[in-house]
Amino acid sequence: MKKKYYITTAIPYVNAEPHIGFALEIIQVDVLARYHRLIGDDVRFLTGTDENSLKNVQAAEIEKISPQKLCDRNSEKFRNLKEVLTLSFDDFIRTTEKRHILGAQKLWSACKKEDIYQKKYEGYYCIGCEAFYPKEDLVDGTLCPEHKKKVEFVKEENYFFKLSAYQNKLKRLIESGELDIVPKERKNEILSFINSGLEDFSISRSSKRAKGWGIQVPGDDAQIMYVWFDALSNYITALGYAQDDKLYKKYWPADLHVIGKGIIRFHAIYWPAMLLSAGLPLPKQIFIHGYINYKGEKMSKSLGNVIDPMHIVDDYGTDALRYFLLREIPPTTDGDFTLERFIQRYNADLANDLGNLVSRVSNMIERFFRGKLPVVEVENEYDLEKVNLLISQYRFNEALEYIWQIIRRANQYVEEEQPWQLFAVKNMDKLAKVLTKLLLSIKDISLALEPFLPETSQEIQEHFDQPVIRKMEPLFPRIL
Repeated sequence: MKKKYYITTAIPYVNAEPHIGFALEIIQVDVLARYHRLIGDDVRFLTGTDENSLKNVQAAEIEKISPQKLCDRNSEKFRNLKEVLTLSFDDFIRTTEKRHILGAQKLWSACKKEDIYQKKYEGYYCIGCEAFYPKEDLVDGTLCPEHKKKVEFVKEENYFFKLSAYQNKLKRLIESGELDIVPKERKNEILSFINSGLEDFSISRSSKRAKGWGIQVPGDDAQIMYVWFDALSNYITALGYAQDDKLYKKYWPADLHVIGKGIIRFHAIYWPAMLLSAGLPLPKQIFIHGYINYKGEKMSKSLGNVIDPMHIVDDYGTDALRYFLLREIPPTTDGDFTLERFIQRYNADLANDLGNLVSRVSNMIERFFRGKLPVVEVENEYDLEKVNLLISQYRFNEALEYIWQIIRRANQYVEEEQPWQLFAVKNMDKLAKVLTKLLLSIKDISLALEPFLPETSQEIQEHFDQPVIRKMEPLFPRIL
């Protein structure tokens, strides 16, 4: 029986178009989903959009359109990333869908009655984060630590969740690794936060302040669910939790949530506490990636330095973007994007190393053997299990570095053996062995690249599996 593997991305707000930071996350998840399919697992890969946020309402007001119209339009742009980035997700959840609304309300109702209570509250609220901050956490006493934008002071009566009741339980689960947080630095960060003392948090907003947009609290039409309580439930609502669907029974708990470092507390503290209260199984692991900076600065719409992945794909192709993000951006820390560095990587690694190898080998097979190599015995010297190990440890950049060592070694082998000289002196036996060894190396390389560069991998495999191998056109034409 196949082992199930359920993996998710975070669901981004739809107040703006997709940016390269989310492209990094969803490509990382796609690599893992493809890898687990290749090793025979029964994979379920979920992504989607978070649509019940007040920031979506504000974005719609600026455009003078309804929140629903804004969400319909922008969520489609995120869904279209499937084609743009060659993604293999199995489901796309929108938090305005009926299956989600019913599931979020069911989760609320499933929580222990004593864990949800009403009280009057006042505090400093960042709409960008959809979160309250203590005054001591604000920058200069007025700015959100994440967005560096002014927070608003809010005073109203809301429902609260008794997070404090789960402090010791969460600590034990995380310390023991039962709820595994990767990397270790993030695990320590969460444990430090728990040790500082967990406070109950507000899980609803007045319908008035939410402008009527969002999911109604069960039994109270004057209150709208707090967007994070609603959004986090997408991981189960997409599986049909509302109806106790067969997908939910088959795939929950999640094997891996992949998220950015800015939302770690919601996923590693709020979400498991909510599940514990509702008596539901916890996710097994949370992997946290860093941010992409642009020329050393954090990307932000206000600075005007946000990179649109669509533009990169239009100009240079999907696999070139996938390669750069996976190779150049460290999996668990911040990395930097510049077009200059992108072009440098493209020309050196994709055009020169990989592109040159497949082009010259296919050309020599066609020239020297009319496209059909004789059957000869050669040794295969490469260990692709190392690639599998590195992927399973989320070390995507190191896995690609190892594959590129194989590519460079194959190119070096061409220079050492000089097949054209063997042909000139008619040493056809040795020439057949040299080219067969190179052919097998290319097939290994294409298999190893399958989770990372799916289009390129398929193109190489299809070309070199032909009965007659012709010269392959450049995979990645050099950028001048």
